[in-house]
Amino acid sequence: MKDFVAVLFGLGLVGNAFLFVPQVIAVWRKKTDEGVSLVTFGGFSFLQMIGIAHGLFQHDLAVTLGMAASLASCGTVTGLTAFYRIKRLRKN
Repeated sequence: MKDFVAVLFGLGLVGNAFLFVPQVIAVWRKKTDEGVSLVTFGGFSFLQMIGIAHGLFQHDLAVTLGMAASLASCGTVTGLTAFYRIKRLRKN
């Protein structure tokens, strides 16, 4: 039962990663940072890095991979938002 819950948890974390994909697509298509909180997505990315470190130290593959997947998608939002924000601020 413990392994079953661990697998479900890992799948849930991967599902969490997919929840960021619509935001990635929206920022990419609109080519703007407007309406996206850099603090929020930066904070999520930071917490996911901590989650990866925790998973590595605990030898928990589900947490490590799930958090890495979430960081990849959320980090993309964070990176694109920062890129477009810097671009917009330099223009003004």
